[in-house]
Amino acid sequence: MKVAVILPAAGKSVRFGLGDKLGQDLGGRPVLLRSVEAFAKRDDVAVVIVAAPEDGVDAFRDRYGVQLAFHGVKIVAGGRERWESVRNALALVPAECTHVAVHDAARPLVNQELIDRVFAAAGVAGAAIPGEPVSATLKRVTEETFDASADDAIVDSILGGGGDGEPVGDGVKGRRVVETVPRERMMAIQTPQVFERSLFERAYAQQGLDGATDDASLVERLGESVLVVQGDPRNLKITTQADLALAKLMLGARLPGDRPVFGF
Repeated sequence: MKVAVILPAAGKSVRFGLGDKLGQDLGGRPVLLRSVEAFAKRDDVAVVIVAAPEDGVDAFRDRYGVQLAFHGVKIVAGGRERWESVRNALALVPAECTHVAVHDAARPLVNQELIDRVFAAAGVAGAAIPGEPVSATLKRVTEETFDASADDAIVDSILGGGGDGEPVGDGVKGRRVVETVPRERMMAIQTPQVFERSLFERAYAQQGLDGATDDASLVERLGESVLVVQGDPRNLKITTQADLALAKLMLGARLPGDRPVFGF
């Protein structure tokens, strides 16, 4: 089994706020480098390919190129959407590779036991992804939001007002519950997602990939089976500043005074 690992790193990190989340320091190394290192030294990984922002490939190379080159990583221009980045990287997969894995560049705490488990499953099943059972109550809500400040009675009841119609606080925005979704057999899916190469290429040869955020869903669209194996709660995806703080606590990294890493 020889695996090509693709890390889409072209996103704009809007929900993270200021700064490049992949360049944030995590225990002395940037988030992106930690994600790469999880795969770079494995005997069953033939190549790691990172998809950089399409409008900033040169800047990406200037910032990360030296250390990525040290690990033999290939850099390719990504796209506006995640699936475009993966498709661009797929064109660089060497002929020797039997499988393709896609891993979120912002999941730097993935461990070798999880990778072993998903790789082994994909070698048998053809398509394997890690997941964790959902433990929280799930509710589907309305698309539109409402502003409680438009209703003084609601504001009073939520914020403890005096009931005299006087505005309290800045108001409360929210969405109304449509239904409670049963959580039985619901899984929160992680990466890496690993696929037999020809199956993965067929999935990406389909039309209408716009909006696809999950590679397994494209394989499912073909009518093919995808196996879910045990994930790891520590394999979190850094999306917000709070996620980064949690990752640092998990890693035992220092929090006070941390600053982004602007190079290696």
